[in-house]
Formats: sequence, C-alpha cells, structure tokens
Amino acid sequence: MTDVKKQPCPVFKKCGGCRYIDIPYEEELKKKEAYVAGLLKPYIKLSGITGMKEPSHYRNKVTAAFGLDRRGVPVSGIYEEKSHHIVKVDSCLLEDRKADEIIVTIRNLLKSFKIKVYDEDTGYGLLRHVLVRVGKTSGQIMVVLVTASPVFPSKQNFCKALRAKHPEITTIVQNINNRTDSLVLSDRENVLYGKGFIEDTLCGKIFKISARSFYQVNPVQTEKLYSKAIEYAGLTGRETILDAYCGIGTIGIIAADKASRVISVELNKDATRDAVTNTKKNGITNLTVYTDDAGAFMEKLAADGAKIDVVFMDPPRQGSSEAFIKSLLILKPAKVVYISCGPDTLARDLKLLTKGGYKVKKAECFDMFPKTDHVETIVSLTR
Repeated sequence: MTDVKKQPCPVFKKCGGCRYIDIPYEEELKKKEAYVAGLLKPYIKLSGITGMKEPSHYRNKVTAAFGLDRRGVPVSGIYEEKSHHIVKVDSCLLEDRKADEIIVTIRNLLKSFKIKVYDEDTGYGLLRHVLVRVGKTSGQIMVVLVTASPVFPSKQNFCKALRAKHPEITTIVQNINNRTDSLVLSDRENVLYGKGFIEDTLCGKIFKISARSFYQVNPVQTEKLYSKAIEYAGLTGRETILDAYCGIGTIGIIAADKASRVISVELNKDATRDAVTNTKKNGITNLTVYTDDAGAFMEKLAADGAKIDVVFMDPPRQGSSEAFIKSLLILKPAKVVYISCGPDTLARDLKLLTKGGYKVKKAECFDMFPKTDHVETIVSLTR
C-alpha cells in the first residue's frame, strides 16, 4: 500500500485539505471508522471501513483559483483555509497528475496571450478559475476556463496552444461568471473546442459529464460504494425504486438492471438533462427522470397512492432537510438506502428516521477522500 506520507506536501499546513497527511493510512482509516462508529452507536454497530489500495492522486475533478501574488505575478492553486488567499499549488498529492499539469500550462500561457487574471479587490482581469475533469476509464479530459467576462481575446489560438501542449484534451469550455459570491461556475457557458462534455464508465455504465454535473470525484471508490448500496437494497428484480437527489442518474442507472422500475428525481435541470441522455445511452427502458424537488415529488407519489419499495438517497454534505425526511415518512418505502458524505448530519437524520418508524439494519464506511477528514457511509433502513 502506497502511503502519501512518503511524499510530503510543502503547502499542506496552509491549504488545510490534508488533515491526515502526517499519519500512516491504516491509522487514518481507524480514526475515521471510530468517529463514525461513535456517532452511529445508538442505532447500529458499524461493519467496518473500505480504504484504497493507492490513496493518492484519486481526484478526477480539479479546480484551481487564479489570482496575483504580492509582486503582481499570476498564481494558481487552492484557497487557504478560511480565507481568499491563494496557496500556489503546482502538484497536489490528491489530484489527478495530468489535471495539475494542464493547470500549470494554462498559467504559463497567460503572459504570451496577454491574459490578465481576475483581481477580486479591483474587479479587473479575465481568468478566475480553471476546472479540469478527467475520465478515468475513457481518458477523456475537459478543461473549463472560468472568466469574468464573455470577451475572451484570441480564445481559439489559446485553445490551440493549450492542445498543442496537451493533445489528450478532448473538450474546452468557457464558463462566464461575473458574480461576487464564492460559486465557481455560473450557468453561462460557451464551448470553445470539442463536444462540451466528456464521458466515463462506472459500474459498466456510460455517463455523460458536463461542466456543472455532479459526479463523484473518486471513481475507484465510487464503484465499491454504489455496488454496496445496491447490495444493501436487496433487489430481486420486482422492486420499484426511487433515486432521490439523482444527479446525472448514476445510482438509478446502475440499479436499473436489478429492478422492475426506477424513478429518478433531481432539481438541477442540467443534471436531469444529462440523466435522460445517460439513460438512453445505456439502453435503459425502465427508468424515468423527473425534474422536481425530491421531497415535494415524494408527497405527490404518496398522494397518488404509489408503492415505492426502495428509496436511494444521496444528499449533499449538509444532509437532508427536515422537509425531505417528513416527505419520506409520508411515502413509507419498505427500505431506505442512505448514502452519506457527512457523518454528523447522517446521525441527525437517522434520529428522525428511526422516530418515524424505520430501523437501521446495516452500516458501512468507504474512504472516498483519503488524507482529508471526510468519509462516506452507507446505511440500510427498513420499516
């Protein structure tokens, strides 16, 4: 097992991302397992934690902020924890190596193309962020150039120069973001080269991934995570499944072969568009995608007398809302498979679900983000 500790990072104390970089990986896994086990103790005994064989360079999505250092020289990297000061990063132990190389190339090209980086203090400049997505199985690479203005001088020549250095890039997208908040991407974009998306394979299914799509950043662990979630559902081929927070449709599409019917729901229109495309691309005929708030949608299903056997829920780190839990309790599915990226909010939500008539049957952890303090947990509940 390769340990990141053997390759120390010069900026980890400033960056704040790698909480566990200075301890052996086995010890990190034990700490994460113990933490989640403590939170879930009132409900279930944790079944263990699944770590990575190679816990480094696993992130297939890399975002770099661009700015100026004190001498006015362009820098790219990660915001220092709890600040908007950019820590210069050329190579990160967690990020895909090729993605990091592309970001450094972009920074080096700026001067010859007279492209100014964005200055948050003055509001002047063009380039704010660069996002790179890498398809781990397909090898396809998307580069997203986040600019403060739609006016991008010599953009085609810039793309040509970038592709000359990195011919493996399959698409380049300009995202126009003139907002003053912390969101990296806006909903305005222009495709500068290629199709404007990449594809990748997960659990044997093909997925279209757009610039703003949610797609798990660690595909190696995601395959294990989703396979276990479907195992927890105990599908026989007769069930009707609801995939809440479906994103681009991953869990529902992977589970479709083992179910009678799949209903996927997601509020983000870009994501549901991709989910429909992905459903067709994989030749799946028993899955329907809806654009709606998952909680409101479940209440409509309950009002219509729909019988749902299994609900897969994979909420963001802040967990589910009380309104979502209330709607789930109204719908009364026989089983719930909860995929959590926030142990604290998982424990909070389990309290509501168990009070509402559900019993926790199994729980297991997956280390999706080695060297950070994040951990994913799958919990199976039955009525």
